[in-house]
Amino acid sequence: MRQHLVMGNWKLNGTKASVEALINGLTPAAAAHPSVQVAVCPPVIFLGLVEQLTAGSKIAYGAQNADVHESGAFTGENAPSMLKAFGCTYSLVGHSERRTLHAETDDVVAAKYEAIQKGGLVPVLCIGETLEQFEAGVTKNVVETQLKAVIVRCGIASFANAVVAYEPVWAIGTGKTATPEIAQSVHAHIRQYLAGFDAAIAAKVQILYGGSVTGATAADLFGQPDIDGGLVGGASLKVDDFSQIIAGAAK
Repeated sequence: MRQHLVMGNWKLNGTKASVEALINGLTPAAAAHPSVQVAVCPPVIFLGLVEQLTAGSKIAYGAQNADVHESGAFTGENAPSMLKAFGCTYSLVGHSERRTLHAETDDVVAAKYEAIQKGGLVPVLCIGETLEQFEAGVTKNVVETQLKAVIVRCGIASFANAVVAYEPVWAIGTGKTATPEIAQSVHAHIRQYLAGFDAAIAAKVQILYGGSVTGATAADLFGQPDIDGGLVGGASLKVDDFSQIIAGAAK
């Protein structure tokens, strides 16, 4: 049985005070639902603070991005090993905002995924389609292409130590959410596609849904057989909302 994972992506948000209040507020919620893995991805500048605040709790954390290089003249970047040194378990890779705003191609995402694993972190591979692609009915083709780039570079075995997050771009920050049935259909297809390479790995990999998850929608989404939790945006910045999502993921 795959354990549910609820991960908050804080994006470019937070202050020292709000981070402290948020972690302190989420710690009891995480402890109250031991069947759910809870993680947060703060802006990198807050990682040291999050490391201190989560000590002794069951809240894991990760980065929102990582570079392919371990060192060098790459101003503004952070190596996976640096993130690991601050206690990170995860790093997001291929988030739609990185793909669109920073022009990260499938090949770039695959290279970062590889570097993240080599650096000792668990990559959370974000895949998903735009509204135009959704309306054109090519969602399954898009996610297959995004997955294939990683499989070609890193092999299917790499997914034994990775998380996949399906994020329909049209449902991020818009208030729109794919129905549980639509989301389940895509999640099932992702698992089926991976199973074509290795059925055992496909059966074990956690596939999260990312797209305006709320406390009201969490239970129905996470109750689907192939949805193993959520990559949560705006709601992860509010203690009450994120706590409700954690509760919704509890089995």
